[in-house]
Amino acid sequence: MLASVLAFGCSAEPEPMYMTVQASAYNSLPEQTNDQPNIAAWGDELRPGMKAIAVSRDLLREGLTRGTEVRIEGLKGRYRVLDKMHPRWTRKIDIYMGEDLDAALEWGVREVRISWVPEHGDS
Repeated sequence: MLASVLAFGCSAEPEPMYMTVQASAYNSLPEQTNDQPNIAAWGDELRPGMKAIAVSRDLLREGLTRGTEVRIEGLKGRYRVLDKMHPRWTRKIDIYMGEDLDAALEWGVREVRISWVPEHGDS
C-alpha cells in the first residue's frame, strides 16, 4: 500500500522553460495607457515597486499566463505576469517600472532570456 501511495502521490517538478524575447518597459502613467493606468488587463492593481510584467498574447500559449513567476536575465528576483499587451506584439514582454519614466527610458528595448516553470497542463 505504501508503495502505491509513493508511486502515485509523488510527481516530478516540471522543468523550467526558457525563451529569448524582446523586453521593453512601461509605467503607470495615463499617457502610456488610459485614465486608469494602475489597472492591468486582468484587473490587477499595479503599484510602484511591484515586480510585474505584461506579456504578448502569443506567450500565453507558452504557459506565461496570469500569475506565472518569471525570471528575467540581468534582473534580480522574480516577476509576476499581471498584464497582457496589445495583440500586435509577439514574443515580447513589458517590464513594469511604476511611475519611474527615466528608468523605463533607460531600459529601452533589449533582448533578454526569460525562464519560468509552467503549471501542470501548460506547455
